[in-house]
Amino acid sequence: MIREADLYTERDESRDSLVADLGAIGEAYADRDDVLVESHLAHHLDDVERVIVLRCAPDVLEDRLRERGAEEGAALDAREREATENAEAESLDVILGEAVRKHGQERVYEIDTTDRTPEAVAAEIEAVLDGEREPSAGEVDFTEYLL
Repeated sequence: MIREADLYTERDESRDSLVADLGAIGEAYADRDDVLVESHLAHHLDDVERVIVLRCAPDVLEDRLRERGAEEGAALDAREREATENAEAESLDVILGEAVRKHGQERVYEIDTTDRTPEAVAAEIEAVLDGEREPSAGEVDFTEYLL
């Protein structure tokens, strides 16, 4: 959607990615009810009821990103840099921390996806959306990855 609706401010050439315009994205959804935004940027949006942070063990995430980069034909150094950076951010709870700071612990739900099927993760997400699950920020701990 960011690319298709021109909701970005520039292209980051060093990362080969678009820099999202969060204000424009928020405006695109401002008048809509019951919107589910799936993105690693979703926790930056304002006026959200719930934030679901999907987590994955950093070593597993690192392997998945390397494989995906290889499938997409990304250069080896870029693949390694992205995989390592994301694994470290996951182990340090970067997205979780940002979500809690912006929205409060009472609106953040954490789901460990490491050894779960997509169907099991979807069921957990549905439980959050249906109000059947309590907020759970801080329950997943991957800091051992850093040791």
